[in-house]
Amino acid sequence: MPIQTYNTLNRRKEPLDPLASGHIKLYVCGITAYDYCHIGHARSALAFDMIVRYLRYRGYSVTYIRNFTDIDDKIITRAAEQGVSTEALAGRFIDEFYVDMDRLGIERPTLEPRATEHIQEMIDLIEELIAKGLAYQSGTDVYFSVNGFPEYGKLSGRNLADMQAGARIAINENKTNPMDFVLWKGSKPGEPTWDSPWGPGRPGWHIECSAMSRKYLGDSFDIHGGGQDLIFPHHENEVAQSEGASGKQVVNSWIHHGFVTIRDEKMSKSLGNFLTIREILEHYHPEVLRLFIFSTHYRNPLDFSEAAMQDAMAGLDRLYGCMAAIDNLSDDVLSKEGAVIASAKDSDKLHTLEERFQKGMDDDFNTAQGLGVLFDAARIINKMIQQLPANPHPSDFKLLKETGGLIRKLAGIMGLLREEAKEYLGQKKTTILEGLAISEQEILQLIQERKDARAAKDWARGDSIRDQLLAMGIELKDSANTTTWEAKRG
Repeated sequence: MPIQTYNTLNRRKEPLDPLASGHIKLYVCGITAYDYCHIGHARSALAFDMIVRYLRYRGYSVTYIRNFTDIDDKIITRAAEQGVSTEALAGRFIDEFYVDMDRLGIERPTLEPRATEHIQEMIDLIEELIAKGLAYQSGTDVYFSVNGFPEYGKLSGRNLADMQAGARIAINENKTNPMDFVLWKGSKPGEPTWDSPWGPGRPGWHIECSAMSRKYLGDSFDIHGGGQDLIFPHHENEVAQSEGASGKQVVNSWIHHGFVTIRDEKMSKSLGNFLTIREILEHYHPEVLRLFIFSTHYRNPLDFSEAAMQDAMAGLDRLYGCMAAIDNLSDDVLSKEGAVIASAKDSDKLHTLEERFQKGMDDDFNTAQGLGVLFDAARIINKMIQQLPANPHPSDFKLLKETGGLIRKLAGIMGLLREEAKEYLGQKKTTILEGLAISEQEILQLIQERKDARAAKDWARGDSIRDQLLAMGIELKDSANTTTWEAKRG
């Protein structure tokens, strides 16, 4: 079965059918570089990082373009406030963007063009639109004429007549129609400026993505992505510009991710609930943020809370704990004489792990379903390891080792389990112990005391030690061969 994607344009799931066999061309709207990245930026970057990784895992070649808006009203205003050039401000926050993306383990796109490096391409596109009667000059500005593009509104599902009825023209604008949008702005004193056939000025926001996607991906390409807040007006205007110029459908499938809320409120600086990526990573491992984001389907709203992050951390610990348990298995003690402990049902589930993972992910990149399959496999593995005899059967050993490698491979599509399990859990233990009035040596001594008590059938003493450690947030895990401990506090 082919991968199914939800296409915003047609409002339904459709089979992924690339224009060129085996090759996906993808364009995603990147950041406007004037501030540090917040959790909404993280969701966008992580969603498309996952999509690209999954497409490549499924055998597709992917050309992935993500732009930087490095000239914009917000950039101009912030640069003036800080007394620096727009170039310096944008360059600084692009560098800071990479710091955040690298900490999250996000792979770099194929190309990351900047708007200011493509002014000529934008001018060329605007001239084409003017020549076709789809744009007009008004003073030193140039506007797109929405009445010249009959399909305007098809992406967002809005009706142009209804939009026009409620629209107003600002005092400083000279538009033919209130819904017309700017392609080129005449520069105000002190603003960055470029020469153009219409006088010195700078591009409007919408034209940059049409120009850059056309340059690197052609008049038509497979997927265009971004947040739901970009559907209108940004992506609607891209459709009008690109298709107005070429006469061709610009994008086969539009993919939009949902909003991020905090305590069910839309994230905003005015509400005081604005969280940057680096603020979150001061308290949580980057993979915890990844697991939190991928636990919800990318199109659904995502509500950030401490409780949800704690749940994600516990889930990540379970996956790493499973990997560590498999890593600790040794083939030196295998014996064909013992019974096979894997039931037919569990064995079948582990053997079909990849097939079931693909089924979930092929359904519009449903990471929640994909993670569910991985956690189910981890549960089976943990149960098997607890039941393993001192001399396990080779078939059980092989099944556990192969499944562990497969879980790591599939989790890697979401950027999870990138560390060695021993290192991850060791660092976590160190962090937890820093907040407890007990050392690891003391924990190990108590574990040995408990082992001795149980050997002497002093069950009360054994239970007392277990409860003592549990009260400190230390949970003991027994298997046939050993007892390990796990910190349960964040």
